[in-house]
Amino acid sequence: MSRWWRTAVVGLRRTAETARSYHTIQAIPREVSGNRISVKDRAQGRIPAVVFAQPNPSNDDGGGGGPVRSVARKHLLTTERKQIQSILNSIDLPYFCSTTFPLQIRAGSGSSTLLESGNVLPIKASDVHMDPETGKLLNLVFVWADEGTELKVDVPIVFKGEDLCPGLKKGGFLNKLRTSLKYKCPSEHIPQKIEVDVSNLDIGDRIFMRDVKVHSSLELLSKDETRPICKIVAAKQDSPNQTA
Repeated sequence: MSRWWRTAVVGLRRTAETARSYHTIQAIPREVSGNRISVKDRAQGRIPAVVFAQPNPSNDDGGGGGPVRSVARKHLLTTERKQIQSILNSIDLPYFCSTTFPLQIRAGSGSSTLLESGNVLPIKASDVHMDPETGKLLNLVFVWADEGTELKVDVPIVFKGEDLCPGLKKGGFLNKLRTSLKYKCPSEHIPQKIEVDVSNLDIGDRIFMRDVKVHSSLELLSKDETRPICKIVAAKQDSPNQTA
């Protein structure tokens, strides 16, 4: 394990305050990119990463909004696989891309020089992928998530109350039509997940996008809020001619 990450981890085991820093992602710059460089990084226990500034939706019309980082402040980075794995051991992977983390970019391995820091949000992209055989993350992409900025986020849906659902007790089944909802979120109000309660649903009942209660600052990015998220469907009846 590299010394620049080990030092951070040892300190955070000592107090509740530093324990909060357990999820501070430590990274160092990488000067070049390319498949051969990435393969070498992974072989040495690192994960290639990039962080950039997402255009702030609040400023699309030239109006107000929070601070916006220059798009030029894009960084090619490398992170320690062991630290990222420690994070994933405590935060389920489906919620990883809806959770913000502090990021510290150090000048190099073992360096105390801090080049840049701030909050970041992991995002799903075509170049964020996992090894199909081992399930290990191969690349990471982050966007800066400074307080006051707004980001487009796919928030996972978690269904609860299935054990109490009248429709399910009658033999129906829960048809989950959506696994996430996309919102425009202020970085300080990004929900890690959305809980949808189905405990009062009977057969034929549905829950629609418009029914989901979230923080008032969130804007649902859907052209049709009347689309259902889930519904309770009756079990198919056996054909009258079907023999036992």
